[in-house]
Amino acid sequence: MPIKNRIAEYHEEMTAWRRDLHSHPETAFEEVRTADLVADKLREFGIEVHQGLAKTGVVGVLRAGDGARRIGLRADMDALHIHELNDFDHRSRHDGKMHACGHDGHTAMLLGAAKYLAETRRFDGTVCFIFQPAEENEAGGRVMVEEGLFEQFPVDDVYGMHNIPGIPAGQMAVRPGPMMAAADFFEIEIKGRGAHAAYPHHGIDPVLIGSELVVALQRIVARSTDPMKAAVVSVTQFNSGFTTNVIPETATLTGTARSFLPEVQDAIEAGMRRIAGGIAQAHGAEIEVTYDRRYPPTINAAQETGFAAGVAAGIVGDDNLLTDQPPTMGAEDFGWMLMEKPGCYIWLGNGGGAPVHNPNYDFNDEVLTIGASYWGELVETLLPREGAGS
Repeated sequence: MPIKNRIAEYHEEMTAWRRDLHSHPETAFEEVRTADLVADKLREFGIEVHQGLAKTGVVGVLRAGDGARRIGLRADMDALHIHELNDFDHRSRHDGKMHACGHDGHTAMLLGAAKYLAETRRFDGTVCFIFQPAEENEAGGRVMVEEGLFEQFPVDDVYGMHNIPGIPAGQMAVRPGPMMAAADFFEIEIKGRGAHAAYPHHGIDPVLIGSELVVALQRIVARSTDPMKAAVVSVTQFNSGFTTNVIPETATLTGTARSFLPEVQDAIEAGMRRIAGGIAQAHGAEIEVTYDRRYPPTINAAQETGFAAGVAAGIVGDDNLLTDQPPTMGAEDFGWMLMEKPGCYIWLGNGGGAPVHNPNYDFNDEVLTIGASYWGELVETLLPREGAGS
C-alpha cells in the first residue's frame, strides 16, 4: 500500500490531533475550539487562513506555481449529541457530546494533507482546504455555500471523504452518480376540534386524522413512486393530547423522506401535500405541511469520480478499490457543494467496530495516513507540476 513516506512520518502527530479533537467534541456551529485548532495548525504550516464563514468554518488557501486551476478539499468538524460509552483515555470530556461519526478523523486527515502539501508544494495551482461546521442535522455545508464559499474561494471542482465502519481498513469505495440520499424533513400540524372523549361526535379528532395520515403517507412510496427509483418516507414522531378523557385540539407528525433523484423529491413533497389536503377536507380539519429539503442527494460527477478512483486505486491498490458499493439512504450536506461544483465524495474503510452514530464508536487511527495520502496524491494528480516526482 503506497502511503506517502512523508505522510507516514506524520502518523503519530495526526493521531495526537485526532484524539485531542475526540476528547473535546463540539456540536453544530459551536466548533470554536476545533476551528481555532485547525486555523492555528494551518498558519503553522504557512497556509493562508480565513475564519468566520458559517460562523465557525475555516478555509485554508495554499498556492504553488502559477497554475490557474483551483480545487477544494472538504472535511467536516462537528460532533453529535451522544453520551459516549467508551472508556479509553481520549474519550469525550463533555457529557452528552461525542465524535461518533469520525469527523475528528476527517479533520486530522485533511490537516495532515495540508501539512504535507505546504511542505512539498509538488503541485501547480491552488488548493482550498475547507473545514466545515455543522454537518450533523444543521446542514453547515448549505450555510457555507449560501454565505459565498465559492464566490470567496472559487474552485473548479470539490472533493469530500467519509470513513465507513464495515468496509475493511485499507479499502476505499467510490462510484459515479448517487452516493448518499437526499434527507428531507417534514412536520405536519393537524388542527381539529377538542371534545370530551365520551362525546367524539362533538369534536374533530386529530389523533384519528393523524393515524390516517401515517398510513396514507406510505402509499407515496408503495404506490406512487417508480420501484426502480429508491425512496423512503418515515413518520418518526406523533405527538398529541395531555390526558385520557379529552380529544385534543391538535396533533403533530414529524419525520423524514429519503431519495436519490430531485424528481422523486418533488413527487414525495407534492404527494404529501395532496394527501394531507384530501384528508383535511374529508374530516373538516386544517392541516399544514412544512417540508424542509435539508440535504440534497450527494451525486458524484463522472469525470471527477474517474480521477478520484484512479488516485484511490494508486493508494490502496486496484483490488482494494470498491466500485460496486450500493449508495446509502444516509445523507450528507456535502451534496450542497456538489450542486454548485462538480466533484467526488469517496468512502474510506474504517474497519470493524461500532457503526457511526453509536456511543461505542471510535475512528480508526490506522487509516489516517491512507486518507491523508489520498488527499495529497489527489492534489498532485489534478494539479501536476512539470518535473515533479512522487
